[in-house]
Amino acid sequence: MTYEEALAYIFSVKWTGSKPGLSRTKELLSLMGDPQKSLSFIHVAGTNGKGSTCAMLYSMLRAQGYRVGLYTSPGLKRYNDRMQVNGQEISEETLASIVEEIRPFADGMEDSPTEFEMTLAIAMAYFQREKCDVVVLEVGMGGELDATNVIDSPLAAVITPLGMDHVKELGPTLSDIARAKAGIIKPGTAVVCAPQPEEAKAVIQKTAEKKGCVLSFSDPDSLRITHISLKGITFDYKEYKGLFLPMAGTYQPNNAALAITVLQVLRERGLAVSDEAIVSGLSRVCWPGRFEVLGEDPLFILDGAHNPHGMAAAVQSIKNQFSGKPVLILTGALADKDVTGMYSMLLPYAKRFFTITPPNPRAMDTKELAKLLRSLGGEATAFPTIEEGVHAAVAEAKSTRIPVVALGSLYFSQTVRECYQKEVDKEEKD
Repeated sequence: MTYEEALAYIFSVKWTGSKPGLSRTKELLSLMGDPQKSLSFIHVAGTNGKGSTCAMLYSMLRAQGYRVGLYTSPGLKRYNDRMQVNGQEISEETLASIVEEIRPFADGMEDSPTEFEMTLAIAMAYFQREKCDVVVLEVGMGGELDATNVIDSPLAAVITPLGMDHVKELGPTLSDIARAKAGIIKPGTAVVCAPQPEEAKAVIQKTAEKKGCVLSFSDPDSLRITHISLKGITFDYKEYKGLFLPMAGTYQPNNAALAITVLQVLRERGLAVSDEAIVSGLSRVCWPGRFEVLGEDPLFILDGAHNPHGMAAAVQSIKNQFSGKPVLILTGALADKDVTGMYSMLLPYAKRFFTITPPNPRAMDTKELAKLLRSLGGEATAFPTIEEGVHAAVAEAKSTRIPVVALGSLYFSQTVRECYQKEVDKEEKD
């Protein structure tokens, strides 16, 4: 099987017609010999900050010398970067060989696995092959019924800040969402949580107590940001002074505080993690698409905000990094999000909107989004393709010297990145 054939097979299965649950994943992994049972996990759920927190844990554990796996979704640059070991994504050859091994099992199942479940199974086989000491495992959606929840009790169950998202699948209240996310809590595991609204906190505390787990929280009162720039942020957290994080989003120190707390809790439970590894690991974190500076002439930033909670964080970063001055916004969104809520908070910081349609069947049409933004009082122009939107935004940024921030959906991130690079390459040729 070639790499292209492997991807075609993975993408041939869809969510359509599949009921939520763990039965398919359990069956497939069982047929594979349960590779997950030979691995140790840090399991991370939440509404926002999951990927960043995972990337920080991954970097700090690697700095300690562990062989660390990282599983995230969706792919930030391409499919393969969803599964990495010590800084290297799965190779095309390895991916193809694992898919070839798994395919007979998947094809023989009466209830076929979904694309996400296939991806998880591939990752588990890969991490077992690579003999990982620890795997940092990001939940896809929810927690209790997410395919990643097939693992036994992890070293730690981590819950990042919760907000209203995926309400159709998880439930209409914050308590429902918290209940789904708290489903990753299993007996005997350490539970580490970011500060939460009281409604969500109560659910998590009750679940941890029921499972006989000790619950710890990161402490925002012990966090102090000392310097902000587009190169990164310097901050203090508890006994750690002058920590440097090479990420421009001013929401990131809160994710770092959670990741540090996780390792402090695990250190108390016998995991060897030095202060030097924490400091060094944070200084080398790499996580694309989170208030990432793609270029400086003109200044072009890519951020993954795609729901109200994430948008609030992105808005705070825009305020902090640009002193509240309006920026150009390149944006697209999925129609099932709280689009009005998201853009209402962004509106005061947008000089002009350039709308596009993300490559996803749930996407809101670019013209509909532009119409909505104009109804809210914004200046918005719709573009039929992402390439045309990027070109227009870059041209205006060059003439006005106003920064561009691209945000609204994770699904257009890689295309925006590629289109921006084309603009850069074109400029260099000219």
